[in-house]
Amino acid sequence: MPKTATLTVQQWGNSLAVRIPAAVARSARFVVGQPVELSVGADGVLVKPAGTPKLTLAQKLAAFDPARHSGESLAVRPVGKEVL
Repeated sequence: MPKTATLTVQQWGNSLAVRIPAAVARSARFVVGQPVELSVGADGVLVKPAGTPKLTLAQKLAAFDPARHSGESLAVRPVGKEVL
């Protein structure tokens, strides 16, 4: 069963905005950082996913595998001009 909600358009800076309730966001499989496409048609406004969310730095670091990426960028001993 599709989730629906009645929302109020509010001012957000120089733009207008609505907040997507958690139940609707889960049903649409939206996550924080999710790019969306907004279009206006004869039936009203449509919001749909427009790609995958961009990863945060913490998510990128969690996915980093030193064995796969040669580990050079995470050298733990001083090298070159770092040695005093």
